[in-house]
Amino acid sequence: MSDAISNRDLRDEIRDYWSDRAATFDTDPGHKITEGAEMAAWQALVRRHLGNAAGRELLDLASGTGEIARLCAGLGFRVTGLDWSEPMLARARSKLPEVTFLQADAERTMLRAGSMDVIVTRHLVWTLVDPAASFAEWLRVLRPGGRLLLVDGDFVARGWLGRLLGRFSAPASHGDPSRHRQILSRVHFSQGARAETVAAMLRDAGFVDIRVDRRLGAIHRAQAAQLGWRKSLIRRSEHRYAISARKPSASPLITKAAP
Repeated sequence: MSDAISNRDLRDEIRDYWSDRAATFDTDPGHKITEGAEMAAWQALVRRHLGNAAGRELLDLASGTGEIARLCAGLGFRVTGLDWSEPMLARARSKLPEVTFLQADAERTMLRAGSMDVIVTRHLVWTLVDPAASFAEWLRVLRPGGRLLLVDGDFVARGWLGRLLGRFSAPASHGDPSRHRQILSRVHFSQGARAETVAAMLRDAGFVDIRVDRRLGAIHRAQAAQLGWRKSLIRRSEHRYAISARKPSASPLITKAAP
């Protein structure tokens, strides 16, 4: 079987896996952004890396049920959401009828080059089949000077605290665990998406001004009431991060002096 066929089949499996989880996705702690302290913490993270919205056009990649789209629209961005799962999109559209949601693969958006000022993703990178091609695609879609903000983590490797607490906690909610493990074993970051590796790949794709931010404590504290103390401690011990980056601005035109 060729690599192209194998990758296409894996992408289909990933799409179907998230489609099957759409009905209960918002009930899992950490997916829905609750009003109050959690929403404020997420807003602070977005402002820290993207500044004021100023009506800029923002693409929420792998938008799922629309929680990041809801957050960013509330901050004043003009939001377009994109996801490959129609059941996820149906839920997003019911929440945000004023937002345009498109069905497409985040690795192959089919959007016009230079059509977005900002791209935001949450918990997408660890699922990518071909992150190098994906990052090149996202760079293409951004306008010169456009910003990327991704929030992700290494959800495979655990430190000693996570391993210890994991023995006494219920398994993380990932739908069908065996199905989740089977998909995870085949994606690019099957051993975990480390921040330094993702940042290096973004740099290789052509992004500049790359910043790794692990100051997610306010978000984790706000989620603690939903997670319980064990899961909350596990989450804080995990290698979670935000990375922001910028597409280089267009090179200035060089005008030759008249002879």
